[in-house]
Amino acid sequence: MKAAENIILSTARETIDIEVATLQDLKNSLDEGFIATVEAIYHSPGRVILTGIGKSAIVAQKIVATLNSTGTPAIFLHAADAIHGDLGMVQTHDVVICLSKSGETPEIKVLVPLVKNMGSMLIGMVSNKASYLAKQARYILHTPIDKEADPNNLAPTASTTAQMAMGDALATSLCALRGFSPRDFAQFHPGGSLGKQLYLRVSDLYPHNACPKVSPDTNLKRTILEITSKRLGATAVVDEQEKVLGIVTDGDLRRMLERMDNWTDVQAKDIMTVQPKSVSEHTMAVHALEIMRNHSISQLLVVNEDERYVGVVHLHDLIREGIM
Repeated sequence: MKAAENIILSTARETIDIEVATLQDLKNSLDEGFIATVEAIYHSPGRVILTGIGKSAIVAQKIVATLNSTGTPAIFLHAADAIHGDLGMVQTHDVVICLSKSGETPEIKVLVPLVKNMGSMLIGMVSNKASYLAKQARYILHTPIDKEADPNNLAPTASTTAQMAMGDALATSLCALRGFSPRDFAQFHPGGSLGKQLYLRVSDLYPHNACPKVSPDTNLKRTILEITSKRLGATAVVDEQEKVLGIVTDGDLRRMLERMDNWTDVQAKDIMTVQPKSVSEHTMAVHALEIMRNHSISQLLVVNEDERYVGVVHLHDLIREGIM
């Protein structure tokens, strides 16, 4: 291995080792201040305001996104902007969490008394317990840091990792207290693939497709035309009450060609697959995908509460919605 490659791998591994150790220290440092902060946010009638400067501000934005997506209303306020007019977004009942490794930056020292004068609860997420921020805060979220992970011990690396993990711990603890469910999560992620897995149903998909169907006595030509014109690679075979008798797919047609020499009198009932896979229109889309995968098929017939055929859900529908 070349010298440069050795430097790259050894540095990367040392970085990860330092950050793993930092997270272990963070885990061991969780105390009454963390518990009190979670309970204060849980019982607060206001919002959570997260603020910071530099890299801590970037981490604060991520924590805000995580809190909002898991049911805790949160807003980001840049510390520099706060002391130049944006402090008006902070209300008396809000909980303000200030992120700072040192707890001694000039912007923080200006912001802290202003927040306290407004009557808002101030929480300090800080590495230095002896800092100005730590001494002024109601509660401390201690993010201990032995050293940064970069070779010069200067760039915010391990410290921001600890802040990020602390934010996740806050959000998940609040989720647990609130009994935040997958259905709640889907409410906040209606456009994302994760959310769709939790709320999208077959009934949201099949009405956009054609509804190919033939009777059992339909001749081969009309059966092929039904499959071709509806562009779903199959057609249902139904009786007079719209109950499913079978399905004819492109694969069924190919197998017919292999085993039959005379197609003149062939009807749908002669080549259909009986007892085809079907789902209720109320089935979750992700469950329909699981059925397709388990049986290596690309479409499912859809039936209503009376077991009457109403349409087809296709693998392409699920791909289009980002379910897979």
